[in-house]
Amino acid sequence: MVKLFLFFIIVALVDSASYKPVFIIHGIMTGGDSMEGLKSRIEEKHPSTIVYATHRFEGWSSLENMWHQVEELGNDLLNMSSQYSDGIHLIGYSQGALIARAILQLYPNHNVKRFISLSGPQAGQYGTSFLHIIFPGIALKTAFELFYSHVGQHTSIGNYWNDPYHQVLYYNYSEFLPYVNNEKLSNGSDIFKLSLIKLEKLVLIGGPDDNVITPWQSSHFGYFAENNDTVINFKNRDIYTKDSIGLKTLDAKNKLVIVTVPDVNHFMWHKDIEVIDKYILPYLD
Repeated sequence: MVKLFLFFIIVALVDSASYKPVFIIHGIMTGGDSMEGLKSRIEEKHPSTIVYATHRFEGWSSLENMWHQVEELGNDLLNMSSQYSDGIHLIGYSQGALIARAILQLYPNHNVKRFISLSGPQAGQYGTSFLHIIFPGIALKTAFELFYSHVGQHTSIGNYWNDPYHQVLYYNYSEFLPYVNNEKLSNGSDIFKLSLIKLEKLVLIGGPDDNVITPWQSSHFGYFAENNDTVINFKNRDIYTKDSIGLKTLDAKNKLVIVTVPDVNHFMWHKDIEVIDKYILPYLD
């Protein structure tokens, strides 16, 4: 009887240890506490899993320059992951999903196994539905005047504002998104690609009823065509066809997962139990 009891104890310990630690990065104008629902659900369904939701760059500080956030949070992630030789998983929500992806690209020595991008503006943003909370007087067609300036590039939003009607200014002024997407080559271009290819899984989650990420297909690397509002599927964009950051390579190896979920508002992705159970937890196993 004692031997049987010890057997079950050992099995339970091995089972709980099989779940890798999870690092979560919150969205803009929020903080670590906003990810508590997601964190708690992971801990409930995967007992003994170590889940860390960062409290860095909360509230107004989430508007700081993207490179600064990537470097600071990247150091945190590397410090955490160094304690787990078998690797960790990474989840980023909204702006945090773009930050998370850039961390992986900037730090090729990461040991992240699976990265889940939860409604992140991976191809950029061209919509003001959430901007009015921060910039109440801003208009969509004139936002480029602020964001494509030296002042505007000090803001996180300016760093990934991708105006399809002002692409020349986007490439001339944007200090972040064109580089991490390898639209503009840099000394880090090769590393930016190789760092993503290391992943076991890249999971891109988004949906047509998001109402914040614009176009919503940006969560899958789709985006507007230049000078019009037609959305081009990511597989027909240069970022995929030219394999600029490794999406095509990941896809060919069945490591790229595209998830489209209707009827989910942007502010519910990390709170919706069905989304968490169906589209996040399976990739943390």
